[in-house]
Amino acid sequence: MTTLVRHITFDCSDAYKLGSFWAQVLEGAVSDEDSPGDPEALVSTPGGPTLLFVTVPDEKTVKNRVHFDLQPQDRTRDEEVERVIALGATLVADHRLPDGRGWVTLADIEGNEFCVERSTGERAATA
Repeated sequence: MTTLVRHITFDCSDAYKLGSFWAQVLEGAVSDEDSPGDPEALVSTPGGPTLLFVTVPDEKTVKNRVHFDLQPQDRTRDEEVERVIALGATLVADHRLPDGRGWVTLADIEGNEFCVERSTGERAATA
């Protein structure tokens, strides 16, 4: 027997809004069964996990204990940072180094932190 992770679940203040943000970031889709105002929103991602967003009354108060490290596949780290900021993310910390290594920490529209790393091509170029 095996056990699998069915969803990665986020507690949030607006399930559909946050789910829609992450669907854009990950180039996925919010389930056709979900709509604005619903207490839950399910997001499928191409080749990745399913994300479940659940509306709760509690506010986020501390740093995430678990977060995503995103690695762009068809663009550079810097292009991905700009794209995700344009979708509504905010810059938390910039850990990029002059030699091209490093990462950027961003926060989604509800303040959940995540990182954007270098692409595979960028990693190979500095190896």
